[in-house]
Amino acid sequence: MTQQNQKTKTSPLSQSALAEVAASHPEVELPGYDRASVRAGIVHFGVGGFHRAHQALVVDELLKKGAGQEWGIVGVGVLPGDVAMRDALSAQDGLYTLVRKHPDGRVDARVIGSIIDYLFAPDDPERVIELLADPGVRIVSLTITEGGYSFDQVTGAFDSSTPAIQADLAPGAVPQTVFGLVLEALARRRERGIGPFTIMSCDNIQGNGDKARTVFSAFASLRDPEIGRWVIDQVAFPNSMVDRITPVTTDEDRRLVEHEFGIADRWPVVAEPFFQWVLEDRFPGGRPPFDTAGVQLVEDVEPYELMKLRLLNASHQGMAYFGYLSGHRYAHEATADPAIESFLRDYMDREATPTLRPVPGVDLDAYKTTLIERFANPAIRDTLARLCAESSDRIPKWLLPVIREQLRAGGDIRRSAAIVASWARYAEGVDEQGEPIDVVDRDADELVRIARTQRENPIAFIANRKYFGDLAEDDRFREAYLEALESLIERGAAATVRALVEDGSRGENASIGD
Repeated sequence: MTQQNQKTKTSPLSQSALAEVAASHPEVELPGYDRASVRAGIVHFGVGGFHRAHQALVVDELLKKGAGQEWGIVGVGVLPGDVAMRDALSAQDGLYTLVRKHPDGRVDARVIGSIIDYLFAPDDPERVIELLADPGVRIVSLTITEGGYSFDQVTGAFDSSTPAIQADLAPGAVPQTVFGLVLEALARRRERGIGPFTIMSCDNIQGNGDKARTVFSAFASLRDPEIGRWVIDQVAFPNSMVDRITPVTTDEDRRLVEHEFGIADRWPVVAEPFFQWVLEDRFPGGRPPFDTAGVQLVEDVEPYELMKLRLLNASHQGMAYFGYLSGHRYAHEATADPAIESFLRDYMDREATPTLRPVPGVDLDAYKTTLIERFANPAIRDTLARLCAESSDRIPKWLLPVIREQLRAGGDIRRSAAIVASWARYAEGVDEQGEPIDVVDRDADELVRIARTQRENPIAFIANRKYFGDLAEDDRFREAYLEALESLIERGAAATVRALVEDGSRGENASIGD
């Protein structure tokens, strides 16, 4: 921290404070456009760190180029926890600071101005619905997490059984869910002769646009079969792949923004320098010129999506449990462990890559090298606890497809099976020093209960068909899993991952530690 920064007056972030920030900290990038002239064209549900480090940044970039005046973002929250975001953004005129943390320790800051309003739906549902029904709104985007899509984990079908959705389906109900608000607005647009908006999912779900189509059309059909058919026929749901590591904002991050850049920001966002957004170009009602702000517009997102899910996301799981059980607490610490780094690269090269389709314009070897560099960024301080959370959502979608494809092709599965075993060991809820582990998962009680029986019944965890289907009946997978689990229990995580790396050169049939 420089002496100059220590003496700089701190400004609570607001539109009126930008001139003062510009004078005292000219290195901070500020909105250089007239925010008062920006019109709402995008309504976004689920304004969190990732949206603000990603989509809102892109729109801000377009506005700075003079190309986004009709594409301002209005954020909408529907859950009780969204009150905090409402209060933070309202106090700051929708502004917030995006801080990029570089591996060499450099930080830079940019104030984002693309969010022109924020509405908390329970405050005034009618206002939200009428905003969505406005002809100027042509895109409704989503980062509502996988759980927000309300689909059955086994069948993939829409689950309408939750009380909130049942309430929204009642005749004359005042909508309280994303589904209810969006469908009521679509119904009004149809009645008024206004074309539908595009629904753009940015959530980390394979085929996120297809999944959004499934659940929104199912809700619409339950509400009104005719509206359901209209949604299926008329509403576009482009798929997308989004990638940027964005850890949870901490008080330390707030202090950094204040001390280094003179900005008192209630809720800044921290992100790595890397940015990728691959988007299916399907927007019948029009879209911003996303491609001029670094977005890849493609006909088919799936190759990029599989690349990210099976290389980045599954590798996160590969480091998370082994790293935590080995005593590490941050992603960069785990990646600095030579055995874990080698294990991750072996998994990517030998097990994940053979399951991928060609990815146009991407050098996979360079991409994998970049992933390791991103994981190793010490400035991001991404916690392993975050990566270990909600594993029952993550492992079945990111890692098990790799195992199944490799089994069909006769390929190597030892590392993937070991990752599953490390999850099972972590799910016991006690680390190798006997200290408790806070297992964060919607099914935590069930997972911990099952995992704690595996010392007597080693196959108990993978026998849970809810997550693993019939994988436990496959001899190759079962044997690899049991071998890894036994090593984790008897020798510990660090020794197990070292042995997997050392044995890797001896072929798939080598036993751990032989």
